[in-house]
Amino acid sequence: MAVKLRLRRMGAKKRPFYRIVAADSRAPRDGRFIEEIGYYNPLETPAEVKIDEEKALAWLSKGAIPTDTVRDILSRAGLMKKFHESKMTKKEDK
Repeated sequence: MAVKLRLRRMGAKKRPFYRIVAADSRAPRDGRFIEEIGYYNPLETPAEVKIDEEKALAWLSKGAIPTDTVRDILSRAGLMKKFHESKMTKKEDK
């Protein structure tokens, strides 16, 4: 089962609001998901983002692949840097 971190669209027509979720890559965009990690509101200025760092890092360490948009959101939040640093420290410990 390939797990992806991706956006799940919520909100009304012309008023998008997204939840960042871990989902099976075969599931529909707004369908079944495994766990909610955070949310992203592009209508705010600047865009409002809230991510549970522990959950996101746990899914990344388990091999979940973020979509391009989610990767960009995680990078802006500083989580991708933390994830890469934790990978490097694990390799150095061996």
